Amino acid sequence: MNALVQTIDHGRIRELRLARPPVNALDPVLCRALISGLETAVSEDMDAVVVSGAPGMFSAGLDVPYLMSLGEDRHALQAAWGAFFGAARALAGLRIPVVAAVTGHAPAGGCVLSLCCDYRIMARSPDPAKPFAIGMNETQVGLAVPDGAQQLMRRVIGHHRAERLLVAGAMVPDQEALRIGLVDELAAVEEVVPRALAWLEPLLRLPRAPMLQTRALARADLVRALDPEHLHLDRFVEGWYEPDTQAGLRALLAKLGKA
Repeated sequence: MNALVQTIDHGRIRELRLARPPVNALDPVLCRALISGLETAVSEDMDAVVVSGAPGMFSAGLDVPYLMSLGEDRHALQAAWGAFFGAARALAGLRIPVVAAVTGHAPAGGCVLSLCCDYRIMARSPDPAKPFAIGMNETQVGLAVPDGAQQLMRRVIGHHRAERLLVAGAMVPDQEALRIGLVDELAAVEEVVPRALAWLEPLLRLPRAPMLQTRALARADLVRALDPEHLHLDRFVEGWYEPDTQAGLRALLAKLGKA
């Protein structure tokens, strides 16, 4: 397995741990490693998958410094976004159950990946004054959220609430995320993966073929949301170069100390 995604087997459940310090930023190499890990889990006939991150940080989303380094190379930019949505589609279309062990903050792309999973267990921050947060904060840095990604959030928390969060680019604190259903459980950081395994156990005791067939039907809309016609990546790439977007991205780089 690529070192960017660590493999830990818990019996017949495979944990794929994102391991690209410091924040598991999603560049094409990490996205392809995740896709490869998912494909390998299926080919090796594992029963389920848990996707986890580092303590305190599930994934900070797309690697903006990398994307900005591409400059005017629209082809490379579209390929990078395509790799990310390829990883999202791989999760959404996985034929075995997959749980997101959201081990900390999950902005933007981290939130998208979690929404592609069957179930989300999020870490509860050890410091109530500094809660972990999850959400699609793209508008905060000048990016529009593609319709397919919006559909993922609407599917989980409903149209009106999703509209409010998406338009504002809001990051939702852990307790509030649980209250509105954006995540399904909270647990201490060290208990997130064990709780994911525990959630899977009764599911995996069901008769396998009927469970998988029912699951595939129930999740068909999730897979369709990530079809290319719902993402319009060419339009998204053009919007990347809008002055407002570039200004927001440069401000983000300055905040990250990457300018």
